[in-house]
Amino acid sequence: MEDNKKPQVEGRAINLIDFIAYQDSSVVSREVLKKETGTVTLFAFDKGQGLSEHTAPFDALVYVMDGAVEIVISGEPHNLVAGEMIIMPANKPHALKAVEKFKMMLVMIKSS
Repeated sequence: MEDNKKPQVEGRAINLIDFIAYQDSSVVSREVLKKETGTVTLFAFDKGQGLSEHTAPFDALVYVMDGAVEIVISGEPHNLVAGEMIIMPANKPHALKAVEKFKMMLVMIKSS
């Protein structure tokens, strides 16, 4: 599920969509930035893949880079496509499922 290689991104331009690849029947993640105050992680989901309902102690911003996803927050579904974003509030249950294969950037800010 995870690509644990530390990407070299500091001081260079990168194309986010090409920075993570799809894998059949899988969810791939790649951490781009990890600091005490938060993280930036890229994900690539094959069609039908997802994350089951869970909560997080901090707000999380999801930016859809490619494809389409359904994100459910506190029971309310939100359908997003490339170029759209949503903020998943802290301590609210959320889940997601790839309507078609999609890529996203997740920005987690660790403060209340």
